[in-house]
Amino acid sequence: MKFSSIALLAIITLATISCHSKKIYVDAKGHATIDKENKTITLKDGGGTEQTTESFSTSGTLTLKIKKEDGETSVDINEDGLFFFNGINDTIIGAYLHYGVQKNNDTIRQATILKSIDSLQNLVENKNVSFANKNFYILPYHATKISDNTNAMIVPPFHQMTSLEQNGDKDPEVYRFYSIKDIREKIEKQKAMTVAPPEPAPKK
Repeated sequence: MKFSSIALLAIITLATISCHSKKIYVDAKGHATIDKENKTITLKDGGGTEQTTESFSTSGTLTLKIKKEDGETSVDINEDGLFFFNGINDTIIGAYLHYGVQKNNDTIRQATILKSIDSLQNLVENKNVSFANKNFYILPYHATKISDNTNAMIVPPFHQMTSLEQNGDKDPEVYRFYSIKDIREKIEKQKAMTVAPPEPAPKK
């Protein structure tokens, strides 16, 4: 009887732990590796960018050690869900991407963050940014929760979407990210579009 109680407790504990899922999406400049056993993300400088993911089935707070070329830090993952870790020495801005808008090739209109100059400026200044609003402002070497859905799709900065599959009648859950430099350039381009062209000189 004692053995059965212990075995039942072990099964319940294992089932509880297995229900937890923390998925870490790492976007890094150069090379990134995730050591799941030692809960460590190692970043090595290099050309281009690299993305990698890892899932952890654990309850409570998950602390990940971050090893960089110039030292170490750490991030705490306090909830279940999909997290974006910014391994680039630049702020990254992102938002939920409406699937229907993806069919338009104009990237300025691809995401909710690109509706107007005001909304872009708010994002650059980290205003009205929240998980509930589905927009994100991620500082270098910080992790931010993106979704409760660990199967959601992330499109990182400097990457173009070439295809997007729809699962039945349900739109895919996609989040598009840009560097803050890229967003500032888009603001200037949009401002230029609002300037009226000069009137032609009168005929003599």
